[in-house]
Amino acid sequence: MQSYDVTEWGKPLQLTIKETPQPQGTEVLVKLKYCGVCHSDVHIRDGYFDMGGGKKFYMSERGMKPPVTLGHEPYGTVVSAGPDAAAAGVVPIGQDRLVFPWTGCGTCARCIEGKDNWCAAPRFIGIQRPGGYGEYLLVPHPRYLVDASGVDPAYAPILACSGLTTYSAINKLKPFSGDGWTVIMGAGGLGLMAVAMLRAMGETRVVCCDIDASKLGAAKDAGAAQVMNPADADALTKLQALPGGVAGVVDLVGATQTAQLGIAALRKGGRYVVVGLFGGEIPLSLVPMAQRAITVQGSYVGDVQELREVVALAQSGKLKPIPVETRPATEISRTLDQLKAGTVIGRVVAKMG
Repeated sequence: MQSYDVTEWGKPLQLTIKETPQPQGTEVLVKLKYCGVCHSDVHIRDGYFDMGGGKKFYMSERGMKPPVTLGHEPYGTVVSAGPDAAAAGVVPIGQDRLVFPWTGCGTCARCIEGKDNWCAAPRFIGIQRPGGYGEYLLVPHPRYLVDASGVDPAYAPILACSGLTTYSAINKLKPFSGDGWTVIMGAGGLGLMAVAMLRAMGETRVVCCDIDASKLGAAKDAGAAQVMNPADADALTKLQALPGGVAGVVDLVGATQTAQLGIAALRKGGRYVVVGLFGGEIPLSLVPMAQRAITVQGSYVGDVQELREVVALAQSGKLKPIPVETRPATEISRTLDQLKAGTVIGRVVAKMG
């Protein structure tokens, strides 16, 4: 089989020829049709995340060493299964499935309760396990196969990360107050999905912030009631002046500047949820944090049940598609370069095979 691998941190992906894997135990083998190209792969390809203050978290510290096959938004046809897979669950041989990529060790308490994404020894597809930038993919268990029938197969892959990540983060803002506003920091693929997700949940008081005017236009098209540039000198004043105040912020950038603005904009009792991995750090004064009764929380992807709920929203028609461009697998590296430069509107999905 062919795959597109990181063979050296910070370098373009390389076409690699290797043996097609054979499923063992409860594993299932998926022949890939599509795989979303996510901004997280920019950081992983570089080999580190910026922790702020001059500190870096290297992928080698997560047990990763090249060659690595990235790609954590896989979609394809189930073609075979290991000898124990049928006893573990229904194996839909010959059918297309969306793959839940945030798999854990499978045996700890978090995994048993369905919170694989919180596993202390994760085995995420496209990170610790080989991912979807290839012809075939081993999935550790049938429970990670999600039926997305009725959803455009060129769109469905992004639900496994963009859809799931924003859905799980927005759920942390519930219950919605009704009178307050939700601010989305960033109008990239995640930001547009977050706007669409909020609209699918019936929320109309949505502000989207980005420094790129073209992305703000896309956010308006996705359903944002207001858009603004967070770098403007009066951005905080405008956010604080919103009638009803800012009840929640979902920061899909995760930079020092967006965090400082988002937390400062919150009304009393407001909640700030950071998702983005751009990198940085902020000082937090504890007294006003208590006096304002605000919540500062992280959110990391989501669990398999939440993915099924996201797919159900898409199947119902409530979750409106965001712009998605399909490209051949040979352009994954170029796409990662464009994501790093911030020039992609919406999302890109690679057509595999």
